[in-house]
Amino acid sequence: MTKPWQRGWPPSFPLFQPPNPPLWVALVGWLVALPTDGSVHAYARAVFYAGLAAWAFGELTSGVNWARRAMGAAGLVFVVQRLSEEL
Repeated sequence: MTKPWQRGWPPSFPLFQPPNPPLWVALVGWLVALPTDGSVHAYARAVFYAGLAAWAFGELTSGVNWARRAMGAAGLVFVVQRLSEEL
């Protein structure tokens, strides 16, 4: 059962919803990576990509509709593409 604070918008076909924990982790990683450099920057970017990948996988496998699952797929493609550029 969906908790009241997890309901998305629009209610009939949720496209937007409050961020879940993996997105919060990704946001924190991104915010730490912005002003830093060196190893702190590298670790923060790793946290960003890990959080984003966790969110994307969750949406891809458990999204409430096809649009949320497509956002998850796009998120995973983004993470894989960016990581392949880094390596």
